[in-house]
Amino acid sequence: MAFPTSVNNMITDSVSQANVKVLGDAPAIAMGNLYQATSQALANAAHNATSAQQQNNVAAQAATTMGVATLYSLSTASTGAATADIEKG
Repeated sequence: MAFPTSVNNMITDSVSQANVKVLGDAPAIAMGNLYQATSQALANAAHNATSAQQQNNVAAQAATTMGVATLYSLSTASTGAATADIEKG
């Protein structure tokens, strides 16, 4: 810095040191922001996977329930006829 200036030397030194501190902190802050964004993205991915598994389980349970209900709705006469046809064949 060029001396002498019309501003007090202590003020110019203070401003210069504050600027250097900001520049020195910038890489650490940038890495902190990167880590925060990455952890947020991974948390969202884990949440989405869990949600997809839950929805898949609900669909599978509904399909099983419908299948069992269909089996129970068949009459015993048709079951006997189908069995007899199988035994003949």
